[in-house]
Amino acid sequence: MSFLGKLFGGKKEEKGPTTHEAIQKLRETEELLLKKQEFLERKVETEIQTAKKHGTKNKRAAIAALKRKKRYEKQLTQIDGTLTQIEAQREALEGASTNAQVLNTMKEAANAMKLAHKDIDVDKVHDIMDDIAEQHDISREITDAISNNVAFPNDIDEEDLEKELEELEQEELDKDMLGINVPSDKLPDVPEADLVHDKPKPSKSKKQEEDDDEEYKMLQSWAT
Repeated sequence: MSFLGKLFGGKKEEKGPTTHEAIQKLRETEELLLKKQEFLERKVETEIQTAKKHGTKNKRAAIAALKRKKRYEKQLTQIDGTLTQIEAQREALEGASTNAQVLNTMKEAANAMKLAHKDIDVDKVHDIMDDIAEQHDISREITDAISNNVAFPNDIDEEDLEKELEELEQEELDKDMLGINVPSDKLPDVPEADLVHDKPKPSKSKKQEEDDDEEYKMLQSWAT
């Protein structure tokens, strides 16, 4: 505190609770009131049972129990109103806290975006995009120029080509219709020499057949 503040009796500014602390205190108060509400509800039920117990037999005690019940019910009504107010205040604080967090996040995002765009000139961006578009146009022109076949210029009359194609097709059609098969003008020469017939194979002699039978018998004896 400054000297002038001390001299004129100035008070030190007190720092209030944070939003989180205020919300926590409201929650604690809610819990306390709910416990008290449960206690009063049990008291009301007890007084009702007392009034029923005494009834007309002990009218004075029964009426006293009902009076206490009324006081408890009045306190319950007050607690209900207090809980409603506390709940509304807590929800408002929670909403304010959420809004503050969202706002801070958006502020940080805006600062980050501003920092990212710090060294970017919008006019330069437009110039760069114009240069890119121009280079694309140049690239397309170069491609078109390369794709044109300079070795075969387009000076051929397409009508002449179509006419020639029709003549070729007509020629093939005429051949198919007439069934033209060009025969050979020269027949193959007839051979003057006699044809060579296959000589019959000589039959085996009786001795060879006997030899074969002996070999077969030897082979059979070895196999067994």
